[in-house]
Amino acid sequence: MTFVIRAANHGDLQHIYEMAKRTGGGFTNLPPDRKALTAKLERAEAGFTRQGDDVGDDLFFFVLENTETGEVRGTCQVFSAVGQKWPFYSYRIGALTQHSVELERTFRADILNLSTDLEGSSEVGGLFLHPGERSGGLGMLIARSRYLFIRAHRTRFADRCLAELRGVIDEAGGSPFWDGVAGRFFGMNFQDADEFNAKFGNQFIADLMPKHPVYIAMLSEAARHVIGVPHPTGRAAMRMLENEGFAWENYIDIFDGGPTMTARTDQIRSIREAEDAPIVAFDEGLGEDTGGELRLVAHGRMAQFRCAYGWVDCRDDGIAIDPACARVLGVEPGETVTHVARW
Repeated sequence: MTFVIRAANHGDLQHIYEMAKRTGGGFTNLPPDRKALTAKLERAEAGFTRQGDDVGDDLFFFVLENTETGEVRGTCQVFSAVGQKWPFYSYRIGALTQHSVELERTFRADILNLSTDLEGSSEVGGLFLHPGERSGGLGMLIARSRYLFIRAHRTRFADRCLAELRGVIDEAGGSPFWDGVAGRFFGMNFQDADEFNAKFGNQFIADLMPKHPVYIAMLSEAARHVIGVPHPTGRAAMRMLENEGFAWENYIDIFDGGPTMTARTDQIRSIREAEDAPIVAFDEGLGEDTGGELRLVAHGRMAQFRCAYGWVDCRDDGIAIDPACARVLGVEPGETVTHVARW
């Protein structure tokens, strides 16, 4: 129970930067650029301290900390509403059906339509776990902590939530989808476009992207093959999203063609199944062989929010938790925490 999710701060910059360099490209929300990361931390600080209970243009940035060593070993982010500053673009896969009387045949063409349908949705993203920590359920802790944060501040988020999964990137760091579609119009390779977007936003997409539908049949085989396909390292993340109730509804990322998953916020499983309860005791005897259940436990609002795994025993007047979990959360008996099953 040495790992905790907490709000990121400027002291985490070096750790975050080192992790960003490990992403391998195509990870817009975690660019390996100190200036861009500093801007993100500043924006997150503004979001955590903003007064009011309305949906704003907020970014909430979290890190996974090993409380024994003080090292940051993972990150995640939550955006209260996308498309507030500039349009939020996706491609939506649609179809055009036409019939020829002379040929007595009906033709169906799959097309990509540039869309801002998802504008105003909340977004969960920026999830990255250090390769040395990819065991013990830490990826699930990072991912699901975001939903408990949303639940604790529900009025600050939209009624729909999205998650963009990184698309297929080849061994040279390029994107077959970008090369087959957008790259033809922008005069830059995928790495340059991805870096520019991470640093300055995607207004250049609005300026240069063709607004007409793109016929999928006219794309290269390499580009067609990766449409809606997550990067191999993102398959586990896709399964976690599906377990939460997210679904792919034919929206894809305009850069790499990766799938964009969506869900109704109140129907996200972790939000729907979480419970609030007062702590009535700290019980050192709780454990796998001695009773209790290992659950996600969260406490605190805004920058004081913390989430960790803990052994929980439900009792008549509240719950007992193990002292190690109480310590990393900074809670005392009598305080109310949110908890949800680990599955």
